Amino acid sequence: MQVMEKNKAAVIKKSNAITKTLADIKKYPQLYIMILPVIVFYILFSYRPMYGVLMAFQDFVPLKGIAGSDFVGFKHFITFFNDIYFGRILKNTVIISFASIIFCFPVPIIFALLLNEIKNKYIVKPVQTISYMPHFISMVVFCGIIRDFTKDTGIITQMLSKIGIETGTMLSKPSLFLPIYLISDIWKDAGWNAIIYMAALAGVDQQLYDAAKVDGAGRWHQLWHVTISSIMPTIVIMLIMRLGSVLNVGFEKILLLYNPGIYETSDVISTYVYRKGLQEFNYGYSTAVNLFNSVISFIMLIAANQISKKTTEYALW
Repeated sequence: MQVMEKNKAAVIKKSNAITKTLADIKKYPQLYIMILPVIVFYILFSYRPMYGVLMAFQDFVPLKGIAGSDFVGFKHFITFFNDIYFGRILKNTVIISFASIIFCFPVPIIFALLLNEIKNKYIVKPVQTISYMPHFISMVVFCGIIRDFTKDTGIITQMLSKIGIETGTMLSKPSLFLPIYLISDIWKDAGWNAIIYMAALAGVDQQLYDAAKVDGAGRWHQLWHVTISSIMPTIVIMLIMRLGSVLNVGFEKILLLYNPGIYETSDVISTYVYRKGLQEFNYGYSTAVNLFNSVISFIMLIAANQISKKTTEYALW
């Protein structure tokens, strides 16, 4: 009886939701027309190609297509888990991803807070512009600059040698790849990523600062209890989204910077998929590895959202 009542309630709820949606479409048709191209885009380029994940369970041959290729079940997944490089690429992916979150994620927040404290617009505007500029440099050009700066005759290498640190070509040293990756990541995107936090700071109610001053709060307490508290929902949402792509490390950047001599610390899942899929033409196997990556990222997103909802009451859904 209770099951029937629950089913009936669910049907009524669904019917009400459909009725409400149709009424909303009639009331605001222009808005739904504007969003239609976005929906079509995602259907064509995100959902329609999803049938391609079937390649992960096949010995895919391009001439035969998905319908004609042999079905092999979980063969490629088992092969990947038993691969001698499985531990290495998973370890590198996790280390680079979480190091990026620990060291790179807070920098745009701190930068935005510092800019927010500067009241002179003649200083803020040029600093913002200069910090945004590296983001617009092509990744190929950017990685070329890094290679030039870190080679044995590069400016960074020469500066280090002046203080007694001899490194040689830095990108030939496995131990130096992670610091180079993180520092260059901060250099390129910290200013650009700070924009969303600057926008959030612009929306903070100024009356909260006045009330804090009346209560005797100093500059530090205002920063902590008013400024940071006000933008905390934005910070949490951005962190959840970052955790959802925790295994999707910057593929282009690593591909352009690494070499076989430093695979030990630089080879990650995305570069491994590239080599197996596009260089060795093992499409089924590379699809299986990428599907594994996507599933783990999806689980991380769900887990991060649920933990955030229970601990901070902020969540994506």
